[in-house]
Parts: sequence; structure tokens; C-alpha cells
Amino acid sequence: MSWYRWDAEDLVLTVKAKPNARQAGVDGVHDDAVRIAIQAPAREARANEALLAYLAAAFAVPRRRVVLERGARGRDKRLRIVAPDCLPGWFVELGGAARAAGLPPDGNRT
Repeated sequence: MSWYRWDAEDLVLTVKAKPNARQAGVDGVHDDAVRIAIQAPAREARANEALLAYLAAAFAVPRRRVVLERGARGRDKRLRIVAPDCLPGWFVELGGAARAAGLPPDGNRT
């Protein structure tokens, strides 16, 4: 299993969240999941909301287009980015590829 897959226009990510981090950011791929550090605490769904907002900004989509499909109460999560508008540099650097129709890194949809 890979840490990401394309489902038509949508990108599905397997994420290992690390709440209460000093700095938000991506920390590579470990055990078929991309590890993402979030500064928010894991209580009252704050870390989930921070993670969704982080990914929305990274993929240049409104927050409503990032959906938590699995893992609301744990660190292991599956998220769907509905029709991302760009691919962030970290995604490409970690080996992520554009879908068959193509999507430029850090570029806008055409």
C-alpha cells in the first residue's frame, strides 16, 4: 500500500499525525503514511481541524474540499483532497505523482 492514491480527480492520503509539535510540517513517509506534524493539541478535535486546514492550504483548496475519511480519534488517518488545485513541493519530493490528466507542482488548474 502506498501513502497516496488518485481516485479520479481526488487525492487520497494516508497520514500519520503528530499533534503538539513545535512547528507544523511534513516529516517524510514512514510505514506507508506521510507523517505530518501539527502544532494544535489532540483534544477537542483541534489537531484534526489544524491538519485539515494545513492540507487545504498546501493543495490550494477550500477547507471544505479536505475530508477526513478515517481516523478522527487516532493518529492514523485517511484524508481525501477533492480535486486539488496544485501539488505542494513536499508531495512531489516524497515521490507523489500527478494523476494521469496531469497537474503541475505548485501550479493552478487549467
